[in-house]
Amino acid sequence: MVLAIAFTILMIFLFLRVPIAVATGLVGICGLAAFQGWTAAFSQVGIIATETVLTYEFAVIPLFIVMGAFIARSGIAEELFNACYALVGHWRGGLAMSTIAACAGFGAVSGSSLATAATMSRIAYPQMKKRGYSDRLSTGSIAAGGTLGILIPPSIALVFFGIITETDISALFIAGILPGLVGVILYALAVFYVVIRDPKAGPSGDKMPWKERLRDLSKVWSVLLLFGIVMGGIYAGFFSPTESAGVGAAGALLIAALRGRANLKMIKSALTDGLSTTVSLMLILIGSFLFANLVNVARLPQDMVAFIETLDIAPIVVIFVIIGIYLVLGCVLESISMLLLTVPVFYPLVVSLGYDLVWFGIVVVVVVEISLISPPIGLNVFVLRSVLSDVKLWTIFRGVVPFIAADIVRVLLVVFIPWLSLALPNLMS
Repeated sequence: MVLAIAFTILMIFLFLRVPIAVATGLVGICGLAAFQGWTAAFSQVGIIATETVLTYEFAVIPLFIVMGAFIARSGIAEELFNACYALVGHWRGGLAMSTIAACAGFGAVSGSSLATAATMSRIAYPQMKKRGYSDRLSTGSIAAGGTLGILIPPSIALVFFGIITETDISALFIAGILPGLVGVILYALAVFYVVIRDPKAGPSGDKMPWKERLRDLSKVWSVLLLFGIVMGGIYAGFFSPTESAGVGAAGALLIAALRGRANLKMIKSALTDGLSTTVSLMLILIGSFLFANLVNVARLPQDMVAFIETLDIAPIVVIFVIIGIYLVLGCVLESISMLLLTVPVFYPLVVSLGYDLVWFGIVVVVVVEISLISPPIGLNVFVLRSVLSDVKLWTIFRGVVPFIAADIVRVLLVVFIPWLSLALPNLMS
């Protein structure tokens, strides 16, 4: 009964737009007090806050955020877009495909879906508008492409999953590469489907001479080098994810300096953004841990396992029930909130069913990606709406429909073909 009341109050708080850190923290403390008393409940606040801040793995978050801030200010996003356009811009719908590929590349070095969507909307949308692309395809491809930043490493969502479940973060990073590439391919197929149905939605562009293509492609060496060092170092075992984040942040600053973009004002702005984002995420994580402790004290995971065993149903059915819950929650909750609220409840059940937590982490993040563009909350959609004020919100939501269908196909592929998630981690080990 206490847990049911706690969940109800939490949902009311979230619908009233109470900050997630405040909502989960208050509900967690009051729930724990109902079970253990106020003294024990308040003592856990200090313990959890201290352990969270001093956790070695947590240091990866501010370092990757700062790396993304340096990258965002170094002009790399525009060069990525130009390089991708040089390859496929002359195809029908090629500009939208270029946008998706550029979003994947920028997301790989920024680690933020929202930053990717905001940056690419300023770069790609004017180009697509200029060449006669429909608003639906233009905004849909940008919003969907931005979601790739939550999966392709370095991913803050995967860091959170690793911290909550005590799963190897480096294995999660490596596991996200192939599903991320599958996402790029499926999104490109979604663009192809749109332009086949309506050729005017994405007219083909001019074919560039190979000399100009090679010139644009040669400018992205710094991105490839930085990603190769960060992920290659983890894969080869040269350094841990936290150490790779430090290397990545230093490398991003060096790239900005070589491009003449590094000055005291830029560095101060990047560090300020990194600090404010890190503090926000830290508070969210502390609140989620308090709520997770309430869930564990109430023995909800153990009761769920016992209940599933009495039903005698196939484990894969349980996985699809969990996916269905995520799809429903994605309509009313933003991605990080949903991840932090549900993973502590579900992962003990998944372990009891014999599934690999690395695989489950990728499944969860792929499903959570859908929430970034699904109505009515889809944060990427609202980011585009704030940047592109002349485009109607309904137009953007209609534009993401083919990409949501592509994401559902990707979820099924990841669920039924575990090799996509586990092949690279197995090679790493």
